[in-house]
Amino acid sequence: MEKHLVIVESPAKAKTIEKFLGKEYLVKSSFGHIRDLAKKNISINIQQNYLPLYEISEGKEEMVSDLQNLALSAKSVLLASDEDREGEAIAWHLFEALNLKESFTKRIVFNEITKTAILKAVDNPRSINRNLVDAQQARRVLDRLVGFEL
Repeated sequence: MEKHLVIVESPAKAKTIEKFLGKEYLVKSSFGHIRDLAKKNISINIQQNYLPLYEISEGKEEMVSDLQNLALSAKSVLLASDEDREGEAIAWHLFEALNLKESFTKRIVFNEITKTAILKAVDNPRSINRNLVDAQQARRVLDRLVGFEL
C-alpha cells in the first residue's frame, strides 16, 4: 500500500508524528542536514555568482538512498523540518538530493508536536520558501569564504 512520506529532522519527532498521522503516513528522519559544502576545498564557484557546490554529508549516503527509494513509492512527500532558515534549507537539500518533483512534494511546518498542530500543518502545505533557503546559503557561503581566508 502506498503511503504519504513525511520527512522530519529528528527521529524522536518521527515516532510521535507517525502516531498522530496514522496508517496512511510513513514518517522518517533525515537526522538533520544531509548535504554540505565539501570539506576539502572552498566548494564555492566564485566565477558562477558564488554558486555553492554541495555533496552528501559523510555517513548519510545510505540514509539518502533509503529516503529516495521510499519517495519513489510514496503517494506524496511532505518535508517537515523546523520552521527556520536552517529547517527550510534542510527541506530544500532533501528536495534536491532526493530528486523530488514539485507537483509531488510539499513543505509543512508546525511549532509544537501536538496532534492538532501536526494535522493542521498537513492540511495547510506550502512550497519551500526560497528566500529562507537563499538566506541560509548566503550565510553558509560567507562563513566558508571568510573561514578559508583566515
